[in-house]
Amino acid sequence: MLLWGREAGKRMQARVRRLGIMGGTFDPIHYGHLVTAETARTELALDKVVFIPSGRPPHKKVRDISPARHRYLMTVLAVATNSWFEVSRTELDRPGYSYTVDTVAEFRRGYGGGTDIFFITGADACLEILTWKGVDELLANCYIIAASRPGFSLTDMGQRLGSLVSLVGERIFTLEVPALAISSTDIRRRVERGKSIKYLLPEAVEQYIKKNSLYCLQANDEEG
Repeated sequence: MLLWGREAGKRMQARVRRLGIMGGTFDPIHYGHLVTAETARTELALDKVVFIPSGRPPHKKVRDISPARHRYLMTVLAVATNSWFEVSRTELDRPGYSYTVDTVAEFRRGYGGGTDIFFITGADACLEILTWKGVDELLANCYIIAASRPGFSLTDMGQRLGSLVSLVGERIFTLEVPALAISSTDIRRRVERGKSIKYLLPEAVEQYIKKNSLYCLQANDEEG
């Protein structure tokens, strides 16, 4: 029997016991993001991973990131071939700054207490977690997965996390991902300089960037 509307949503969400959510500007999304999400999914037995392009990240100026529609569509293209991945417009459609604590709280309300939520982020970002809005509420609602590239030093994690150091291994976990050597910043610079970005990100995303002239000096100048 087919289910529609709110009841169908409840049934689908009830099947998700371990949910991964991955936020980021995704400007552009690349294989580092995708490999991180897939590694987290398999290592932590996640039922699915939801990618959440940032709407208005508090740590970046709006003029420094591409329009939301481009970042959203690139993310959709990137995850299209993986049935375990989804894309959410949660932050894009929510007014104001995009805070992780608000996003996780929204997913917590939607999925209920029967679902464990794992927020996937970079280890370098995790080291700044004390500066995040509502960090205590955030850690009460989810686990944090800090993904790091090989060779990334986490020896100062205790000093940087301060009072949260006791939560390492309980609410905060590390995950080593080789593909994190790829970065969105480097990809944007390569495009700007006319260098190849092939094999750094899905071909569909590469073609989208070319079609829409993203990250080119001329395009950037035109958009302000």
